[in-house]
Amino acid sequence: MRFYDQPHRFYCGIDLHARTMHVCVLDQAGTTVYDRNLPCHFESLLEALTPFRDDVVLGVEARITVGSRPRGTQR
Repeated sequence: MRFYDQPHRFYCGIDLHARTMHVCVLDQAGTTVYDRNLPCHFESLLEALTPFRDDVVLGVEARITVGSRPRGTQR
């Protein structure tokens, strides 16, 4: 992104699934400092990110498939 040039201490990627999420945190040098599968609960994520919360950027990958559309929505 051309408009965003501020470095951060930590970068977090989350691969979100229905029952689990994979959380990986890298430091500025690209070293993995946290890498775990967790239950898909907000409390689990907050607890995992507590050591990094002062300066972390999050990126989330989630995909909705046809079988998981909310009732009443059209295809």
